[in-house]
Amino acid sequence: MKIRKNSQREFKGNMTAYAGIIAYIICLVLRIPLCRFIGDEGVGLYAMAFEIFILIMLLFSHGISRTITGMIRYRVKRAQYKSARKVFGTAFRFSFIASVVFAVVVAAASELIADTLVLEPMSKKAVLAVSPVIILAALVNVFRGYYNGNGYGVLGAHSQYIEKIAIVIFSVICGRFMYDYGLKVSALLKNDMAAYSYGALGAVIGMMLAELITLIYLLVIFIIYSGTWKKQLAQDGARRVESDGEISRLILGNAFPTAVIAVICNSFMLIDQRFFNYCMNRMELGAQRAGIWGAYYGKFAALTGIGAAFVCLALYGFIGKIGSAYDKEEYRMMKDRMGSAVKTLCVIAIPIVVFMTVMAQALVNGLYKGENELAISLVRCGSVIIFLYGAAYLFGQLMLKVHMGKEFIISLVISFALHIAALFLMERVLLMGAAGILYSTIIFIGLLAVLCFVFTIKRLKYRQELIYSVLLPALAACIVGLIVMLLNKLLLPVVGNLPTLLITAVIGFALYILILIALRVLNEGELSKLPFGNLWIKLGRTVGLM
Repeated sequence: MKIRKNSQREFKGNMTAYAGIIAYIICLVLRIPLCRFIGDEGVGLYAMAFEIFILIMLLFSHGISRTITGMIRYRVKRAQYKSARKVFGTAFRFSFIASVVFAVVVAAASELIADTLVLEPMSKKAVLAVSPVIILAALVNVFRGYYNGNGYGVLGAHSQYIEKIAIVIFSVICGRFMYDYGLKVSALLKNDMAAYSYGALGAVIGMMLAELITLIYLLVIFIIYSGTWKKQLAQDGARRVESDGEISRLILGNAFPTAVIAVICNSFMLIDQRFFNYCMNRMELGAQRAGIWGAYYGKFAALTGIGAAFVCLALYGFIGKIGSAYDKEEYRMMKDRMGSAVKTLCVIAIPIVVFMTVMAQALVNGLYKGENELAISLVRCGSVIIFLYGAAYLFGQLMLKVHMGKEFIISLVISFALHIAALFLMERVLLMGAAGILYSTIIFIGLLAVLCFVFTIKRLKYRQELIYSVLLPALAACIVGLIVMLLNKLLLPVVGNLPTLLITAVIGFALYILILIALRVLNEGELSKLPFGNLWIKLGRTVGLM
């Protein structure tokens, strides 16, 4: 019973801690049914609206929400409940006013944004519909910051799951409904793109409904716990309550740097689309640009993003422990944990890259319908992004944990600048289209990973063991990749895409784990931390490898 309770407690803790990454995976999964229901063109038009929403939301989630979480937690620990409540009230008013301003600007400039900034006129309906979503999302993030600061992080995590699952459900339903309506408009106007424009509009309306439901949930929780918080206010032991001006300065001073970093890290997709659309117009392929971008955004970026997010999930637990050991000056423990983190990165990310490369056809055709040749070629060429993103995430987060924020910003600015330069060359000069976007993204994430790695090992004076952490996992992944490729060729004509994908994935992963056990790369303790860890331990013992 004790073991079961501990397991349940650990599971709940993980679901709370990993809520942000899991919610991101759910958002990426959304693109798969959207491609089916509103087409690649619809997703290409929806992409700009969604990226604008993400950028503005990051200003509130990574900026305001995280800032007030820390401020409220600090005051609650010292029984300064009135000041903590004032932090919430000030942040709520600021977020409401700022989000209304952003919403009005986006609504008023929706035509300018679509026509001039991103060169996609048919997406202006979706951009216009983002305006109310911005306000709702800003208020949602303020409530999350308040709950997290008061020690109710599980409620904030639940709201993220509710929000993202609702986005998937309502975006698909509304997107399909509006797409069907758009077909009638298309027939009337004799313009096929009208249907896709309405489909993208419907997907954004689904986002608005999801944010509204999430806000209602948070408001209900606020009402339920209002009695508890009133008792806290009565127990306030502080001599003075901070003024609105003091709190506002603290919120802005702490929120702005974090928000800027978050926006820079996530703005590349919107910039990429602008360069891409310019390239398509120059090549006189303007009629095809939305469909090609939809295939890139809804298929390639979604699949590689899901793979990268799973790698980040595996690495998340190491980052806090390494930072804690550094702060306590336990450098031996810190280096051991860094070695384990890098080993985990290679053991998980390398096979995902190899498997996605060799199974690209079955993967894409099994999940998507329609013309998929472009997406298949992009997955084959660009799966390396999964490993690079995992490395950038690991070492970038470590830099922030060990107080290397300045070095991280330098790495980010250099990588971003080179990305823009590569975009200019590949899209405006060489007119490379989707391939140019892919290569410039690899340059951006790859350079960021290298710079973060160099800065980190230089500061921490760390040397990575290579044979068991990097070389042997890569060798095992390549061997199994050849086997999986042969299985694909044998099974694909016989059983089809999805069955081939499932069979080869199960066989390939099992063989990969067995080879790692045979090479003594993974011990029993490390195996137990993998998905289905007990199963792999039993399998290793059954075949006599352990």
